[in-house]
Amino acid sequence: MGGPGDPPEGTPEGGPVGGEDEYRSVVFDESFVRAARLQESSARERMSDHAPAVRRRPPLRRGLTRQALILVVLILVAFGTAIYMGVRHPYGTDDAQQPVEPLRMTVIPLSPQGEVPGAADAETLFAHSPAAQYEVGAEGIPLPAARSTAHFSDSQVVTALTTAKDYLVRSSLYPEVLDSSEVRPARALLDPGQLDQFDQSVDHPTADGRHAPTGWLIRFDPTRAELADPKIRVQGNLTAAETDPATLEVTADHTFVYALRPTGAPAGAQVSLFTVRRELTFRFDRDDLRLHQTQLVVSYVQAGPLSCAEDAADHLHPLLAGQTAKAGGPAGTDPFATDNATALCGTLAAAAEPKV
Repeated sequence: MGGPGDPPEGTPEGGPVGGEDEYRSVVFDESFVRAARLQESSARERMSDHAPAVRRRPPLRRGLTRQALILVVLILVAFGTAIYMGVRHPYGTDDAQQPVEPLRMTVIPLSPQGEVPGAADAETLFAHSPAAQYEVGAEGIPLPAARSTAHFSDSQVVTALTTAKDYLVRSSLYPEVLDSSEVRPARALLDPGQLDQFDQSVDHPTADGRHAPTGWLIRFDPTRAELADPKIRVQGNLTAAETDPATLEVTADHTFVYALRPTGAPAGAQVSLFTVRRELTFRFDRDDLRLHQTQLVVSYVQAGPLSCAEDAADHLHPLLAGQTAKAGGPAGTDPFATDNATALCGTLAAAAEPKV
C-alpha cells in the first residue's frame, strides 16, 4: 500500500520518489509571469511565416502610481498655499499700494527779545523754566492706550505708535544725531520711498520746504553748541487714527528742552536752555507696519532761541547764554503753548525762557 500522502493509484511513473516536488518552492504567480522579458508565441502566431518561437516583451512602465501622483499634487497645492499666505498679510486688502508722499516741512526760528538767560548749571535753569515738571528722555514720550480700528488690529496700532516713538527718540534724543555726527539711526526707520529725499536733504540742504535736515532731525551746529546735560526734558503726546482701509496715521506733538553750552567750553561755563517744538505726522501702510518703518509726511518745527538772520535748514545755530539776536519776527511765539505759529520767523516769548 502506498503512504498516506501517495495517490490511490501509486506514484506516477517518472515522478519524484515519495511524492516530493523539487520545484515546490518556486511560485509562478501572475506578477512573475507579467514581469517575464520573454513571451512564447501562441500556436496561431507560430503558424504564420517567420514568426519566432518567442518574442521579447516591452519593458513594464514603472511610472508613478495613481496614489503617488495624487499625493504629489496635494503636496504642491499645500506648498503653493503656504507661499501665498506668507506673502499676503492676514489683514491685507485688494487696494493698490499708494505711492509714498514726500515730507513737507516747516522750520520756524524763534528769536529772543533780549539776552539769553544763563546759569552755572542745568538743574537751576530747568527748575525755573516751564520744563520743570517734564519727564527725562523717552519717558516724556509715553504710548497711549492702543485700540483696534475698523481695518487694523490692536497689535498693528501698537506697532505704529511704537515706531513713531522710536523715530522721535532717534531723531531728537540720540547724542550722535544732536551733534550732527550721525543720521543713520533715524534714517533706518524711514520707508524706502523717502530715502532719496532724506539723503538729498542731508547732502544738499536747502530751505525749500522739502530738503532741510532740521525737518527730519534735531541737530545743532557742532562748532557752536554742545549738550551740557544729557537729561533732555520732554513732554508731549501721540495719537493714532485710521485714515483709510490701507493707512494708519500717528500724530506726534512734543516739546524738547536741551541744556547747551559753547562747544569746548571749560567747566563752569554758563549754560542756557534751547527749546524745540515738533509736530510730526507719520503714515503707515501694511508693509511699513510689518517692517517696522514709517513715512514722515509732515514736520512742523519751532525752535529757539535762534537768530532769524541765520539759516536753520542744515543745522540749528543756538544763541547761548548772554547772546542776543540781530533781528526778530513779527510776533511773540511760545513753543510751550498749544496754538500754532504762522510766521516764518517768530519772537521767542519771554514766558518760554527760564526766570533766573
